[in-house]
Amino acid sequence: MSVSQHARPGPTGRPVRASGQDQPYEAVALLAAHIARARAGTGGLVVLRGATGTGRTTALEEARARAAADGLRVLHVRCSPRDAGTPFAVARRLLDLPPAAAGGGGERERDEELWCALRAAAGREALLVAVDDVHRADAPSHRWLVELARHLDGLPAPVLLVVTERTQYDVDPPRQGFAHTLPPALVHTCTLPPLTEETAAALIRARVPDAPPSWAKECARAAAGSPLLLCALLDDLDAPDGQQPVPVTTAALYPGAYPAAVAWWLDSAGRVTTQVARTLAVLDEDWDGTGGSGGTVLAPEQHSGEPQPPDPGDPVEPATLLARVTGAAPARITGWLTAMTGLGLLTQDHAGRPRYAHPLLRDAVLAGVPETWRHATRRAVAEAMLHHGAGTSAIARQLLPTGPVGADWAPDVLQDAAHHALSEGRCEDAAAFLRRALAEPLPDGRRLRLLTELGSLEAAREDSAAGIPRLTEALRLPGDPQERVRAAFALGTVLAARGRARAAVDVLHTVYDQFTDRPDLVGALRTASVLLADGDQELRRDVHRLLRDAAARTPELIGPAARVLLVRHGVTAGLVSAGDAMRQVRQLLTEPVDPLTEPFLLGTAAAVAQWADALDEADRLVERGLAGERPGLLHPMHEAMLHTRADIAAARVGHGRLPVRIPPCCEGPRDTCAGTPGNLHAHTLLALVEQGRPEEARRFADGFDLRDAPPSWELNRFLYARGVQRASVGDHTGALHDFLECGRRQAAREVISPVVTPWRTAAAESRIALGHHREALALAEEELRLARVWGTPRTLGRALRVLGTATGGRRGLELAEEAVRLLRDAPAGAAGELVAALLAQGRQLTAAGERARARACLREAAERAEQAGTVRQSALVEEALREAGARRPAAARTGAASLTDSERRIARLAAEGRTNAEIADLLHLARRTVETHLTSVYRKLGIRRRGELRPALGQDAP
Repeated sequence: MSVSQHARPGPTGRPVRASGQDQPYEAVALLAAHIARARAGTGGLVVLRGATGTGRTTALEEARARAAADGLRVLHVRCSPRDAGTPFAVARRLLDLPPAAAGGGGERERDEELWCALRAAAGREALLVAVDDVHRADAPSHRWLVELARHLDGLPAPVLLVVTERTQYDVDPPRQGFAHTLPPALVHTCTLPPLTEETAAALIRARVPDAPPSWAKECARAAAGSPLLLCALLDDLDAPDGQQPVPVTTAALYPGAYPAAVAWWLDSAGRVTTQVARTLAVLDEDWDGTGGSGGTVLAPEQHSGEPQPPDPGDPVEPATLLARVTGAAPARITGWLTAMTGLGLLTQDHAGRPRYAHPLLRDAVLAGVPETWRHATRRAVAEAMLHHGAGTSAIARQLLPTGPVGADWAPDVLQDAAHHALSEGRCEDAAAFLRRALAEPLPDGRRLRLLTELGSLEAAREDSAAGIPRLTEALRLPGDPQERVRAAFALGTVLAARGRARAAVDVLHTVYDQFTDRPDLVGALRTASVLLADGDQELRRDVHRLLRDAAARTPELIGPAARVLLVRHGVTAGLVSAGDAMRQVRQLLTEPVDPLTEPFLLGTAAAVAQWADALDEADRLVERGLAGERPGLLHPMHEAMLHTRADIAAARVGHGRLPVRIPPCCEGPRDTCAGTPGNLHAHTLLALVEQGRPEEARRFADGFDLRDAPPSWELNRFLYARGVQRASVGDHTGALHDFLECGRRQAAREVISPVVTPWRTAAAESRIALGHHREALALAEEELRLARVWGTPRTLGRALRVLGTATGGRRGLELAEEAVRLLRDAPAGAAGELVAALLAQGRQLTAAGERARARACLREAAERAEQAGTVRQSALVEEALREAGARRPAAARTGAASLTDSERRIARLAAEGRTNAEIADLLHLARRTVETHLTSVYRKLGIRRRGELRPALGQDAP
């Protein structure tokens, strides 16, 4: 084995650092020079120092061989820990003396015997005395060798004494070095530092000439500056068919020279240092995210990776943890960490933590360590971190691979870590913490709560079958009644989401029977049953009927959450006006409500407010409802509130400005989408249509197979959207089928009002396109009747516009004009409806021969369509303008010239590198408005990301 970096003695005998060029030869050259001086008649002392594995023994062996070749007599001994108990064992073996007899004289007599033997061995010729690992010599031999060094010039023949000494920093303080009591002028010291990158690369090339640079670099990293480890690793990776990749576990190495070398390094360091090294390896596993399991337990954090999310709590210094767990002195541990980093065995990550230079080295440090020791160490580390105020996530990661702790603090820490992970959106991490918490001994009530939380997380994953059994187990446990109701909510929610609405309602009824003496819990369960029954039309009717009967029979037992559901039913059945509905909702919101039922009240009230175009109020209700939920816990109202939030966004900005997000399941090479389409898919399809992307809309709509889709309100929404898509490309027969099927399904659910899906007016337009005017007129009149009951401008304006088109003539024009007047007062998101009404008015004016009025009306429609981002309507308006005799060319719909002033101003600021929040502050706009404008800018410019704005804006770029 070659040596690595060296130091050579200077004029005063002090060590001098070797240069990079002569690193492999410095120690050998120094010894050769001293051998030549000894042969010329001058002895001396040379101390080869270095850490374990830096090549001290190899350099000494080369010196012995050179001395023998030069005619020097050589005495050699290698010290061993077994020598420690036998006085003068090393010295007698050096001089080839038999072991001393027990009681055979005192130390003075034995010392004299050794001097006589040395004089006899030396004679008159030069002598090399080589002692390897002098730090392991027994104490009498060590003292005798020091005295020999002190009196070399008094011997009859020149004697060169060369000793090797381990000088690695250990946690246990070592005894004083060999030359500690000697005058510096007598000592020539050569220190062998660790390998440099260049030296390691040279050694690898000498062994494997065609080694790829990346492979050689990985080998050098795993060797961690140690020639011993490098040679052992190359032995293990020596394959006849080429270089094996450097593994991260010693199990992949054969014959195992590398882990044996690491074991030798640990044995040389001592018991306490070994314990510290292994405890650090356990900590390192956690920082690396492997948790000692051989695979990732939590979000992995590689040495060069990004930091994990911040963990509330005080960071604990690794040296402090190691000291508390091992009982060693903190100052000694800090020194050891510094020394090992200097040698290259440890490195520092981005957080300044000491890490092993390579995962393979860390694994070798832990090789052969019993799993029980690892678990016990992790528990000790976790307890030490708790004592020092560390964050619960860091403590919980230590507990993940271990068995039950049996202490009260363990489940508290694990549950708190799970909640922190949920707040960061790391659901898999949260589930792992909860599973581990359930391994602790827990009372039934707490186990019920944890099972409910874990079951909710697992059930949220479609590929997991563990959620339903967990929640079922939770319901079997005794515990707090409210927690049992929450478990029933969670189980019912997942059953309903998987098309088992009757089973979901049955679960609630089972729990309902157990709490007949608790009206508050009965009311919560009854309210949840109404929502969970939505997936089964017959069941939905039955549940609503039971709720109405209960309200009529015992109104004092029906709380605000149940009554708001009755309001919603009246709205969808076309029995209540928007004004009356909102008055009832606002009154119910002022009444006291149980925390269990508050989400039902808020979510249902938000849906009614959104239908009534009270969008700001609906937004506040949704955010309040979502904020009040327990993170990660399944609840029947959660998805409903998310859908209402999406409906609010669409109503506020219109589908022309709505960002299009194709679900991941539909972004593959195939034109098929997994699962049943829902409300969000419907919004996506409508946005694609309105934004003038017909081919994308067709592929998206055709990607779903609806033949076996279970009935639901979400499917009805998608049927309506698909009808709009088909009508936009002229397939009025297919569109009419979708609209009528949507209406049939809605009627079966007792959903009559057009506030949810205005399928009648859509079907009427398709019938008009197909020439079925009488049927179209009947549909439009029925929708107008229902729209007058509801009374919002958006709903009324649409019904009036379609009825006017179906009626035609002077009366049709009057209806269209009335629609325009109403829609001018509608929310901003109804701009598309206003464009449609202006278009209908313009066409009827053209038909009536009033072309000048028609052109004015249509030009307003064109401007508003451009502002709303409705490309499809813009094309229809341009066509109507040509029919009305407009001579000017249509306005550009794409490119920089098509941008409105507001869009251009926002695009310039974004191109300068401003964030959306900064743009909103500068222009005094809502952030959502900025996002909407940028979405339109990207579409018009044909770009996808912010970095493309400058070139796309051309001369308008800043």
